Formats: sequence, structure tokens, C-alpha cells
Amino acid sequence: MDIAFLGLGRMGRELVTHLIDAGHHVTAWNRSPGPAEAVGRRGARIASSAAEAVEGADAVITVLFGPEAVRETVLEPSLPIPEGALWIDITTVAPSDATDFAAWAEDAGVRYIHSPVVGSLAPARAGSLAVLIGGEHDAARDARTVVALWADPDKIRTFDRPEKAAAAKLVANLALAISMEALSESLRLGTAGGLSSDEALSMLPLTTIAPIAGMKGPVVASGDFDDTQFSASLLAKDLRLMIGTADTPLPAAALVAAELQRAVDAGLGDKDFSVIARDR
Repeated sequence: MDIAFLGLGRMGRELVTHLIDAGHHVTAWNRSPGPAEAVGRRGARIASSAAEAVEGADAVITVLFGPEAVRETVLEPSLPIPEGALWIDITTVAPSDATDFAAWAEDAGVRYIHSPVVGSLAPARAGSLAVLIGGEHDAARDARTVVALWADPDKIRTFDRPEKAAAAKLVANLALAISMEALSESLRLGTAGGLSSDEALSMLPLTTIAPIAGMKGPVVASGDFDDTQFSASLLAKDLRLMIGTADTPLPAAALVAAELQRAVDAGLGDKDFSVIARDR
């Protein structure tokens, strides 16, 4: 399959490798040249523009920072995706954005699927992400043959509309954000009560936040947030989408959003999102 791949951030670089290794003909484009050069050495053809990348493509995959980047890259320039091609958008967006993108695609004669992933770089590299697929049945079936390359087969969830997949991704990331805040506050409480980090962490496998404690507890204890699996800037953006989507207040989400924004304002946006626990 001829696949155009737009967006080579941390997650994009992991996903595109699976396409190349599976033997697809991949043409990649990224705003900045550095990541594109690395993917080119791996075997992709590098385009000088998004329009060049999509020329003749059977499928177009977008893995961009957020909905505004999708609008700037696809909608505003009326990206010339070939009629009948499959557009798989992996970018985390709001349900309203997915609805807009689907409408644009329908007008352009393009088949649109929203397929965000749940998980970080390590499962992306291992091909064991949770993958959401939202859209029309036949297009979803065709998209599944592509996105299955980075999915755990038991963690694929299919929805009949793109906006449902977008909402489901926000639900997953809300749970992640609040769990991280619970980990941070648990360690703060333990420290205040005279426990060492190890002693506090030893309690958390007995609790409902055991998964996040196992994943991020050692990172927080070390105080080293440079191994970015999911950046503070990205999760801050996702929380803004959650708060903007909800029709009632999300106080816990608002609290974590403020914590993340403080980290971003302090120049830590490119650190792992667990950096919110840095001042415990």
C-alpha cells in the first residue's frame, strides 16, 4: 500500500517504523527536517511538503500535535488527498473536531477514520498499544488492517462514528492524568507522615492506582523526568480538550491541567508528564 505519513513526533516515529517494516511504501513529511531525515534512513521516501506526500496515496495517516495542527495541515490548505483514499487521523482531538474532519473528508471524497492510540512509546515500539477506530464500517475495516500493526489485538475498540473514538481517547487520558495526580499526592502525604519514597511506594501496589504506581513510581522517586514517554505539553493540551468537551465541570481534570500548565510555563513541557510530581 502507498501510505503518506504526516507528523514525525515521538509517537509518529514509532508508528511509521511498523509500516516500513511491514513492507508498505511510505512517504513521510514533517514540519522540521531532523525527524524526517531519520525516518528516511529507515526506508521512507521524504516529501518536501504535505501535498507532495499525499500524491497518489492509498492511505494518509496524520499524527500531529493537536486539532489546530490538523486544520493547518489538512483542512485550511485543502490538502489534495486522492479521492477515495483512506485518511486515518491518530491525533488526539475533541469529538467536535473529529466531526469537522469527517465532514471535510466527505466533501473531498475521502474516507475518514479517527484512530487514536492509548499508551506510550514503549508499547508503541512493541506493537502493543490500545487502538481506537471510529468511522463508517467498511472504512474502519480497511483502517484496521493498517493500525493493527501497532495494536495489541485484545485492545482494539471500534466505534461507529469518529467522534466516539475521540471521546473514548479523552476518557482514557483523563483517567491517566488523575491517576498520576493521585500518585503524586500519595507520595506527598507519605513524605509528610515520615515515610521514605520506597516505603510509600510499597503501599501503592495494594491500591487502585497500582498500575500508574508501577509505571511512574520509580520515575518520580528518581526525580529524573527526561525519558519522555508522554510529554507534559501533550497531556496539558489533551486536558484542555477534555474540559472544553465536557458539559459539566471536571474539577479533578482542571486541577491536573493547572499542574501541567505550571510545568509547561516553567519550561518543562517537553519532560514526561510525571514531572507534575517533581515538587512533592
